[in-house]
Amino acid sequence: PTDTRGAAQQRARSAPAPVTDVTRLCVCDLLVAQCDPNCCCDPDCSPEDFGLFTSCSGPVVVGDSNLCRQKAAVYSLDVEANPPERIFQLIDQVNPSIFCIHAVNYKQALHLKAPEMPSAANFDRLLREFGGAAFSAEPQEWREDTETPNPPGAKENHTYEFGAPVQTEDAFLRLPSPVVSSWCSDANPAGFLVSQATKCIRSVSVEKCESIPGLSMLFYINSSILAVPKSSQRVNVTVQSIVVQSLEGGRTLLEGSDILRLPVASGELCSNVVLGVSYHITYTDTGEIVEAAAAFVLGTITKEALSVQQSFQISFTQVDTKPVPLSGSPGYVVGLPVRAGFRPQGYPFTSGIIESSNKHSQLSILQSSPSQDCLAAQGPRAPVLFGHNMISGCKLRITAALKCQPLAQTLLDVLKGQSFPEYVASFGNSQAQDVLDWVPITHLQLSEQRLSNPLQGSCQIPVSLGIEVKWTKYGSLVNPQARIVNVTATLSTTTLKQLPSGRERIIPVTSSVVFTDISSPAEPGYKAWPTINLKLPFDFFYPFV
Repeated sequence: PTDTRGAAQQRARSAPAPVTDVTRLCVCDLLVAQCDPNCCCDPDCSPEDFGLFTSCSGPVVVGDSNLCRQKAAVYSLDVEANPPERIFQLIDQVNPSIFCIHAVNYKQALHLKAPEMPSAANFDRLLREFGGAAFSAEPQEWREDTETPNPPGAKENHTYEFGAPVQTEDAFLRLPSPVVSSWCSDANPAGFLVSQATKCIRSVSVEKCESIPGLSMLFYINSSILAVPKSSQRVNVTVQSIVVQSLEGGRTLLEGSDILRLPVASGELCSNVVLGVSYHITYTDTGEIVEAAAAFVLGTITKEALSVQQSFQISFTQVDTKPVPLSGSPGYVVGLPVRAGFRPQGYPFTSGIIESSNKHSQLSILQSSPSQDCLAAQGPRAPVLFGHNMISGCKLRITAALKCQPLAQTLLDVLKGQSFPEYVASFGNSQAQDVLDWVPITHLQLSEQRLSNPLQGSCQIPVSLGIEVKWTKYGSLVNPQARIVNVTATLSTTTLKQLPSGRERIIPVTSSVVFTDISSPAEPGYKAWPTINLKLPFDFFYPFV
């Protein structure tokens, strides 16, 4: 619409003044008080120096390429002049990307601010300011701008977005986590679709265990969750299960999970203390929470205990979907199945990979049977496990009564299974909606060379399927993650000639999987575990212990 285009042009014309003067920027100015060769923006260069230049090493200088609109300094040489002269232009450059920064209003990010070092005088103040699980480093004027009401006609967001805090009727869903040290902080909000698992230590006392909120089940289920942000629709947190842990570590699942068990102090013991909470949130594809459940682990503490370790976890599942088990986070774990899937109908206009938990729909190979009969081996399959090289096979007895074409299709079903997948997850926790995290399977076919005058009645039948999985170590050397980068399925065929009546022939049929590590070797002389001989000052960690 014309009004929309006019408003966009008006916003572009009303862009704020640039905070960076590009005429003062020069990335090729390396020498102090000297002219750098071919550096057209060097202020130390004179017209005589420009006459010796052959080109400009930095023809365009901009402040931030992510800005929607900014000034750009353009440098060039007029080679037709004698001697050559430098040409300078200051132009307005418009970013063609729709994802750009309209205004840089976070002034503190434009320079490096020296952090305030903790001392005995300011330690309590710094702990109050930065000791929580989350704190804001935004300037006051920016926070005021974000709290201004939306302009007329603006559309508010009435559904949860990824990472947004899960709101409750009093604040947000708490997922305690360690902050400065390993002690629990209840100020950590649970993010929507952000699966987390934390462990922390909470100070306890048998005499006061009944009054400590973090030790009671009621603290984690007393506030209803908002189905969507800022709505009146509530979703109660139900108790899914209760497991009681003894002092020796044994665990027992209680049959009735609808009974609220509060901490009870009795002599030198305090029972029904929360040791672990596991939330499970069910949501719709529009970002609305429809169900919330919590599973508890309760235990008993003694009078000698000064602290107790608690574990917390949260997971999310979409309605009408079944959770698919992962094979690592993020990299693959040796011995877990290689995750595979298919392209949905309508690809590429539809997004996501269809992944099935059915073993016949995963990446699998023929499973050997005691009978070794290929024609009776279409059922059992063995899933491909990451890092495990496998080989299996069967024997095919060929007689003159067998028809070649039906036999070839039967052997293909034996080698590939009911439905051979099209994609493999590059990581153990690749999500189905992230199509770029899935590697397509490359198919190759090797055929036996036919004779110049083949016999009448001969045809090609598959006799082996070889799957090669190439993977690499991804990430840091301290904790590398296994990532699959290529999968190739090679089908080998052979020529089957028509046998005379009464004759038989036995052909071996094999299926194999090979994992190949293609990680780049370390450079010569590089040590993966460097040793640093360094003595820290005695007060390096002050005021921390």
